[in-house]
Amino acid sequence: QVKLEESGGDSVQAGGSLRLSCTASGNIHSGYIMGWYRQAPGKQREFVASITGDGVISSADYVRFTISRDNAKNTVYLQMNSLKPEDTAVYLCNAIYTFYSHWGQGTQVTVSS
Repeated sequence: QVKLEESGGDSVQAGGSLRLSCTASGNIHSGYIMGWYRQAPGKQREFVASITGDGVISSADYVRFTISRDNAKNTVYLQMNSLKPEDTAVYLCNAIYTFYSHWGQGTQVTVSS
């Protein structure tokens, strides 16, 4: 079993920055693709960014969001800059490997104008 725990969510002003962290425990290994998704009230969950164990990145916003990973710490980070009110959402960590997919509980990010 894999457990994911997010942290770093906060309330910030527009234009601010936040760094989210997601630490995995349990049967986690570098074969997992780690990623971030977000879900705003009344909206579908949407992809934010992902990173493979060897550092291949996919992102919905390469300019403002930077994903990184420390395999030794089983932790993935999401650096978010130039935040906008529309970035307000619960940010959820995901770990996927073959047909295994795990989710964290999420961390709230609120951006005020």
